Amino acid sequence: MVLSGKKLAEVKTWHKLNMETLQRTANRGSVSTGPYQIDNSLKFEPDNSEYIYRTPSSAGNRRTWTLSFWLKRTELGASMRIFEAWDGSTGTSALFTDADLFILDLNAGSNYFTSSGAFRDTAAWYHFVIRVDTTSGTASERARVYVNGSELAGSWNYNIGQNTDLTWNEDVAHAFARFHNGDSYVSAYYAEIINVDGTSLAPTAFGEVDSASGIWKPIDASPTYGTNGFKLEFKTAGGLGADTSGNGHTFTLNAIAAADQATDTPTNNFCTLNPLVNFKYGTNIGGMTNGATVFGDNTGGGVGGAFGTMAVTAGKWYWEVKLTQQVQHYIGISAIADGGDVLASSDPQDINSSFNFNISAARIEYHENGSKVNGSTDAFSDFHTVGDIIGIALNMDDNQISIYGNGTLQVGVANTSIFDAANKMVVPFHGTINDECQYNFGGYSVWTPSSVQNDENGYGTFEYSPPSGYYALCTQNLALYGG
Repeated sequence: MVLSGKKLAEVKTWHKLNMETLQRTANRGSVSTGPYQIDNSLKFEPDNSEYIYRTPSSAGNRRTWTLSFWLKRTELGASMRIFEAWDGSTGTSALFTDADLFILDLNAGSNYFTSSGAFRDTAAWYHFVIRVDTTSGTASERARVYVNGSELAGSWNYNIGQNTDLTWNEDVAHAFARFHNGDSYVSAYYAEIINVDGTSLAPTAFGEVDSASGIWKPIDASPTYGTNGFKLEFKTAGGLGADTSGNGHTFTLNAIAAADQATDTPTNNFCTLNPLVNFKYGTNIGGMTNGATVFGDNTGGGVGGAFGTMAVTAGKWYWEVKLTQQVQHYIGISAIADGGDVLASSDPQDINSSFNFNISAARIEYHENGSKVNGSTDAFSDFHTVGDIIGIALNMDDNQISIYGNGTLQVGVANTSIFDAANKMVVPFHGTINDECQYNFGGYSVWTPSSVQNDENGYGTFEYSPPSGYYALCTQNLALYGG
């Protein structure tokens, strides 16, 4: 597919702005230096209508409660219901709008709060605390929203009346990741959901600022849970809805499987593909799905490209890509040091300062400034069919990139111009023409690896063992190796 001059200019302008955003937000996320770790999260996918739900056997405190949860977004620009308690005529809920604003709706549209800023950071985890006490004589203290320890700026449409009974903690259906009418499903990872029935708690009951990094991080919370309190940690693949508070308030799973458990968490944030920094042209190329690990589809004629959420300047890094369709892929890395115009033409292979593996031609190609400069005749016919798994081993310390096919080294390239000092910040890159690939950065994989292979620090779950000295792209490793 070839873009018109006008359309190409539009794509390039969008791309430049978003690459600048990526440069500013690279490597963000929680890095816990203390003893408390969150081991697991749960991935939710709208295409599969995935959500969890529970109906309490009896009502608790409907006027005073606290809800704490961690969330990492994997899709933008769509209405998504984060949680809801619905009694058939009214409800208490929170949602992201299609403009990516956050809304806390306490009474089915009659009393709601709207954030003044959008939530578009897909590289990091957000910690939300909803603090409610309608018994307060001060209207501004009856419902408050905190994000990463700070009260969220925004405005109210009316204020909730004193001593109002809400539907949260009522004996009605409570759900996370969908609206009661069966839509507005959520594309995100959730981690450590805590409900406190009967107490209004500050965010410091659940988190604190890390003294080394200045980043908000979770602590080992031990509140008095109350009648309908619960804690969802998603620890056990065979019991992902289990309540670990001791109250036994297990949630029922809808369309969620054991494979939806992830190790991408607020204390070890993994790279994914970035919904904020990508380009698509036309309606025929699919978006990102499955925790932002799958990009593109084979609906005919679509052109697109996607980048990882984490940029590196040093260290040795490993990730995998599984071929699920075979038309035309460009798999590799792109340099973003200047935050400038990286799209050279309508062809996704022509990413400035990039190194790409061209799957359709079964060869390695290196492109810079839209031109093929080397590697055009290197044939690798033994690993370019559907089901094959490509391993990318990026060595920023020695200016090398190695390509593995089904666990076997195929080629290593050193001293290419992409590693010049001016272009030292590098991100994973995927370009496609009417095709789809599945990515595994170690925190979640849509395919289940046939064996569990971790890096030497025990992080990441891969199909094949990472080469010695190479590590998963996650914040714990980035903190150690200066990525």
